[in-house]
Amino acid sequence: MNTQVLITGFEPFGGDAQNPSWQACAALNGLQINGYSVRSVCLPTAFNAAALKLLRDIARTAPALVIATGVAGGRSEITPERFALNFADARIPDNRGRQPRERTLIRGAPLAYASSLPVARIVEQLRASGIPASVSLSAGAFVCNELSYRLLHALQGKGIPAGFIHVPYASEHVADRPGTASLPLATITRALHITIETSLMSL
Repeated sequence: MNTQVLITGFEPFGGDAQNPSWQACAALNGLQINGYSVRSVCLPTAFNAAALKLLRDIARTAPALVIATGVAGGRSEITPERFALNFADARIPDNRGRQPRERTLIRGAPLAYASSLPVARIVEQLRASGIPASVSLSAGAFVCNELSYRLLHALQGKGIPAGFIHVPYASEHVADRPGTASLPLATITRALHITIETSLMSL
């Protein structure tokens, strides 16, 4: 049995110098959680390229659990995503200049896939630990959603639980933007640790 957990974050995008999703994931790299080893990977904030890198990694390493993360500006909670949609509609270009509008991701594939993470249980555990959290129904229509959809599509029938978690801005990164929704980076990191623990309990 593979005892590796793969968790991913994104490189900075949209003019931000840092991305808390990757920084929190990086802080977990190499940890042992409930007998499983955590490995963190940074993905490009780019349509197709992020999913290609992730799926190649999964094919090579066959992890027991995959959790992808990204930042959602404007949110003040940790938000596990319930569904990924077969749809892209980017409000800004990705880091490689691509901006698909009103586009189907995979023709002939289902409109949506449900996360195979224990979404409600994750939120319950986060709240019990004093961390703001709620279930989000979809990951939007940018690279986060595309990555999540292609991940869940590729893992259908493979028996590897997977899903996507959105995190807020890190408070340290937006100190010059008063009123911006955020959480301390340490809290985001702890939230992802709890997310891994909770997800492993369902294996």
